[in-house]
Amino acid sequence: MNLLLAEDDALLADALSAQLHRAGFEVEHAPNGAVAEYLLLKQKFDVVILDLGLPLVDGLTVLKRARAAQCLTPVLVLTALDGLDDRVAGLNAGADDYLTKPFDFPELEARLHALMRRGRPQAPASATMGQLTFDRAARRASVRGATLELSPREWLLLDLLLTEQDRVVGKQRITQAWAQDGGDAGGGSIEVYIHRLRRKLEHSGLSIRTVRGLGYLLENESSVA
Repeated sequence: MNLLLAEDDALLADALSAQLHRAGFEVEHAPNGAVAEYLLLKQKFDVVILDLGLPLVDGLTVLKRARAAQCLTPVLVLTALDGLDDRVAGLNAGADDYLTKPFDFPELEARLHALMRRGRPQAPASATMGQLTFDRAARRASVRGATLELSPREWLLLDLLLTEQDRVVGKQRITQAWAQDGGDAGGGSIEVYIHRLRRKLEHSGLSIRTVRGLGYLLENESSVA
């Protein structure tokens, strides 16, 4: 999950970056509004944390310019400005959420995930990749017409990897997907389920690559040969 942190307070930015990294985010830091605007318009992010009191270009201007340029990335404004007029101005400028300082990190993290869920396109009812056919509606997966017997956790893991097939899926994201599904999905570590799923996908033309320190990536073997 790629996140842009636009914050000019170096101590807060360092502390927040460390917490976000532990939560599974890859953080790009912008120390001022000019850098924030450039990165927001040139790179792709899953979500943005934007301080309004940025030097060079203020956060409200960055937000307005980004929205005018059709940038739809979810933006959470994180600022010490807690007046009603400030909140209204931020939301009217295009912010998706508004959180004031001081704040509790668990709330910030929860708000970020909520923004990304709302901004993420709905997964199609079915998907095909390599020799794998994945039918979400029927909850059925098959390789070359042969049904794959998948446990609840294997199903959720494969669903997540397919949905994010062009992105690395971190362990935190996998754990959250399992937790949100609820129920007794069985024990075992993520590595155990990755190993099981790799074996079941052996003849699908797909492989699950481990990206050290980041997570897992589902790839079409023909594209990486």
